[in-house]
Amino acid sequence: MPADAIGRVVDAARRDLAGVEDRRRLGPEAVAAVVAAGFPRHFVPRELGGTAGTFAELLGASAEIARTCPSTAWCAILFAAHGRLAAYLPEEGRKELWGASPDVLIATSIMPPQGEAVRDGDGWRIRGRWDTASGVDHAYWLLLATRTGPADRPEHRIFAVPRSDWTVLDTWRSLGMRGTGSNAVEVAGAFVPDRLSCTLADLQRPLGVDAARCHRVPVHLAGALMFAAPVLGAAEGAFDAWRSAVTPRLPALSPARRAEAELALGEGSARIAAARLLLERVAERADRAEVTPLLVAENRRDAAMAAAWCAEAVDRLFRAAGSQVQREDSPIQRYWRDVTTAASHGVLGPAAAAADYAAAVLDG
Repeated sequence: MPADAIGRVVDAARRDLAGVEDRRRLGPEAVAAVVAAGFPRHFVPRELGGTAGTFAELLGASAEIARTCPSTAWCAILFAAHGRLAAYLPEEGRKELWGASPDVLIATSIMPPQGEAVRDGDGWRIRGRWDTASGVDHAYWLLLATRTGPADRPEHRIFAVPRSDWTVLDTWRSLGMRGTGSNAVEVAGAFVPDRLSCTLADLQRPLGVDAARCHRVPVHLAGALMFAAPVLGAAEGAFDAWRSAVTPRLPALSPARRAEAELALGEGSARIAAARLLLERVAERADRAEVTPLLVAENRRDAAMAAAWCAEAVDRLFRAAGSQVQREDSPIQRYWRDVTTAASHGVLGPAAAAADYAAAVLDG
């Protein structure tokens, strides 16, 4: 993605930091800049006008935006990631989504599967409520997951639903990441033809030997990276804001308080730097390495640990900065809220990631 295009996303996000928090979703200027930068088309197949881009490029772009506005970065990278998921729909369905343009904004609510679906002719009839669909207010299509099949052999199936068939519920009131607009949605008996459906298992298989690299690797190889990248950028932004706020006050601090600040600075900067190195390796492996079950587990482990280190670093910096950063107009408290919320996402849970890694090492 061109650096100047990412710069325009950053500028648009910076101008609307207060508005994003108040309205609990991105503003139209930021959304337009995200589209113009190429996020929605990043993983769209080339034959449909997309970029079929790399994970490393996406990591860098998202982290850079998150240094200013984590919510904008979160929505941007997920719009890209959701295009990668939609690429697994049948060919006819992909053409329906992207036949007119590859710059289609897609939201999802797939984990955990919710709602219900029943077979109806050459398609499915779906209904129910799905929670936390980030960026859904701006989306044209929505990917929803539901359990189908018998109880003893359930199948998790994904359905692509157009904007006319769902209702957004104003439910997103969160400690942090307020601007992601991760609202719930309701669907009341929409018909989804087979061409707009695939299974979660399909996402673990390559689209074909001639497909781009991003469409030949399992979704779990880089799934956690999509959520960890904004956490990294937000932590780097918090570090910059902390230096600006605390450095002028250092001469007036007592020796004990200065020592506390210096320790937070040293340990925090090391954790954030280590997190960047880990995530860059995750992206590089997703783009180039031979895929094995162990590699998938290692990538999830590394992304989860990187997010945890960022959260630990920002929490330490926040507590060492004093009472002044507790004010609502302090950027440090906003970064702290955003990092704390984003790093709590289930995909980034260190315990689950460690369990997957242990299974790959000990049972594989």
